[in-house]
Amino acid sequence: MPMIDVTIPEGALKPEAEARLIKELGDLLIGHEGFDPTNEVAQSVTVVYLHRPAAVYVAGQHSALPRYRIVPTVPEGQYTEASRRALVKDVTDAVVRADGGTFEDVAQRVWVFPTEVPDGQWGSRGAIRRLPDIQAFIAGEHERKVGEERLGRRRRVKALELLAGALDAARKGID
Repeated sequence: MPMIDVTIPEGALKPEAEARLIKELGDLLIGHEGFDPTNEVAQSVTVVYLHRPAAVYVAGQHSALPRYRIVPTVPEGQYTEASRRALVKDVTDAVVRADGGTFEDVAQRVWVFPTEVPDGQWGSRGAIRRLPDIQAFIAGEHERKVGEERLGRRRRVKALELLAGALDAARKGID
């Protein structure tokens, strides 16, 4: 059940390019979650919110060039470090194509913030939806185990990062 907040200033893109970009962003996020972008269930629960800022400022000055902000949000466990990096690159490439400029000129104005909502805090249809439930809903009951494994993997990574940080802090406190 991916959700994407896309901030594009009014008139930054041609209407056709913007429509293609919005569709492509949804398909990219579905793919990076491990689902087939043609999956009708995945498509039906992928929501893109388009935001139009009244103005964008850089260093207190109105930005002469459009700035793009994309926040793909998924349930905890859907991203790995590799998939997060690939998603940022793919989203940036999609915005560059829509903008029509060169990667060097446009990429510096594209901000992507892949976000995970902690398991047990994703609500839909009046109920909490956990990753295994979402996985089963989109890909079929036989895929529930995939959701359980992804969530377990993500939690192990987070635990190891926490332990590494604690050990580092303890070592620095000893010296």
